[in-house]
Amino acid sequence: MKVVAIIQAHCGSHRFPAKVLQDIAGMTMLDRVIERVKRARSPNAVVVATSTLAIDDAIECRCARSGTPVFRGSDADVISRFVQTAQDHRADVCIRITSDCPLADPGIIDRIVDRFLAVFPAVDYSSNKIPQSYPRGLDTEVFTTESLVHAERLAIEAYQRTHVTPFIYEHPELFRLLSVTDPVDRAHWRWTVDTPEDLEFVRQVYAHFSGRAEFTWRDVLALLERQPELMEINKNVRQKALREG
Repeated sequence: MKVVAIIQAHCGSHRFPAKVLQDIAGMTMLDRVIERVKRARSPNAVVVATSTLAIDDAIECRCARSGTPVFRGSDADVISRFVQTAQDHRADVCIRITSDCPLADPGIIDRIVDRFLAVFPAVDYSSNKIPQSYPRGLDTEVFTTESLVHAERLAIEAYQRTHVTPFIYEHPELFRLLSVTDPVDRAHWRWTVDTPEDLEFVRQVYAHFSGRAEFTWRDVLALLERQPELMEINKNVRQKALREG
């Protein structure tokens, strides 16, 4: 069974344009995400899925430097881009990570994949966001390509096609779902990057670890326990609703 991690990336963010190319301790945010996802043991391959828009040529260039494969598809219809990426790379199981999560944790990725595979084929989708208990920015979704193809055929709402997976987890009557949660609810913590304030928070975290990639999410928890003032940096940033795009 081939497990492929697909990192969703584009430069056309309305809230923070080209955020994936912003610098974090000497590397772009996209490079940081790729670096951390590649540290997970569960994916057989890591690929970046971006659009065919000229603005995203820069993403393909960055990936070429790190030797990371790229698939380019529709900008607006992201679910179709994911289906095409999965099929192009012959994925049986997909891991979805977004490129605005530079603190993505290899251990969490492996935990969710392991839980998924332990009960497969009795599950179609697993994640740590239904319900959300981990900090935002550690979101990891695992699903079969077969389920994604099924969802792509049926999803009609714009947000379902933009955000790839909502149709799956909104329809438990069609898909078998597995939730992976943490005993402590930190769903309101922001470790994702949607704004300059979020970026500054992540830069401070990386600065503490001297730009190294080896730190885990629990290392970040320990840092925030010692320096809770870091969470003040982006505490007023509002998470956009799915239907806002």
